[in-house]
Amino acid sequence: MRNILFSILIIFSFVRADDILIPMDHSQNDHLKAYGIAYWAVQNGARVEWFLNYRGGSFLIEGYENVVRMCLKRGVSYELISPMEYASILNEIEHSNMDAVLLEKAPTIAVYTPPYTQPWDDAVTLALTYAEIPYDTIYDREILQGALSEYDWLHLHHEDFTGQYGKFYAAYSNAEWYIEQVRTQERQARDLGFSKVSKLKLAVVLRIKQYMLNGGFLFAMCSATDTFDIALAAAETDICAPMFDGDPADPDAQSKLDFSRCIAFQDFTLEMNPMIYEYSDIDMTDYINRNIDERHDYFTLFDFSAKFDPIPAILTQNHTRVVKGFFGQTTAFRRSLIKPEVVIMGDVQGTEIVKYIYGTVGEGFFTFYGGHDPEDYKHFVNDPPTELEMYKNSPGYRLILNNILFPATNKQKQKT
Repeated sequence: MRNILFSILIIFSFVRADDILIPMDHSQNDHLKAYGIAYWAVQNGARVEWFLNYRGGSFLIEGYENVVRMCLKRGVSYELISPMEYASILNEIEHSNMDAVLLEKAPTIAVYTPPYTQPWDDAVTLALTYAEIPYDTIYDREILQGALSEYDWLHLHHEDFTGQYGKFYAAYSNAEWYIEQVRTQERQARDLGFSKVSKLKLAVVLRIKQYMLNGGFLFAMCSATDTFDIALAAAETDICAPMFDGDPADPDAQSKLDFSRCIAFQDFTLEMNPMIYEYSDIDMTDYINRNIDERHDYFTLFDFSAKFDPIPAILTQNHTRVVKGFFGQTTAFRRSLIKPEVVIMGDVQGTEIVKYIYGTVGEGFFTFYGGHDPEDYKHFVNDPPTELEMYKNSPGYRLILNNILFPATNKQKQKT
């Protein structure tokens, strides 16, 4: 049967023009812009295949006349592939832990971000801009007005969905930017008919969860990961201290958490002290800070079967399985608090530290990625922007861009 298939591939190859292979192994000059080339080609009607586990997750673009010009313009390495070479690659894929996935559409992308945020303060916005992939920005008002139905993919900027303003009170309560942020959030909550910012954020979280139930794809980093689930679990109680919402937190809030509402985590313990820069014990920031120095801070990507586990295989495509760690307000997730049905895709082996997870919600999906910026080890308020021209082969940023292209594939209907 395999010999027959290979013969068919050879016959088929003689009627194809030369194709363009965008290699994604160590030979690639600019991995990040390569994703933009793939997106652009799909957007312009070209046939694009993603070769999972082949040379770091390479792209094959059918002989579309402007691809070479665009690769040269953007500094992306490419190879011209003859019909016989194409047939040989498909044969190798057929007989190994690889797969060829068709990119069927250019996904519509939204970034959930507040209007006062600087564009360089979010890794996903940086990645999209650098890769030249178009996106829209939306926030609470647009979500409550139903805008999510227009998008295939949603990224959550490092938001605090608990209504505690990032728990920056202890360090920045007198800072002008913090005061203005609180004022803006409270005004928006009132304008939208909510008595508290926490109630507005819960309404937004519920809309986003429904978006996933209906088939949407959610990607979140840093504090937007754990605070999303904390807001869901605390839907029937008050976890905000007076400086956040004007009245005391419920002293029995912990016992009133409903973990069945959560999508990724369970059995976590809240950090109720408003002066401590932490939301719960989901986050592993303090442990990593005390036990691992920057020189030895790495996490490992799992190696998934492209044929049998296509979704996590897509989300972990890279030219290396070992990725540098990086901090955020939420740096990594505590393994013992992750729901058993959630797929762990990257971790520090032999520890509680999990960096990268994926799961399903109804007909949709989510990916949570711990940390703030893959190339800014400890990002602080008012730090200068990360210049991705200096990190164009970043494995950490590649994980973000894998997620952006995932809704383009024909694998989103196949649950792991």
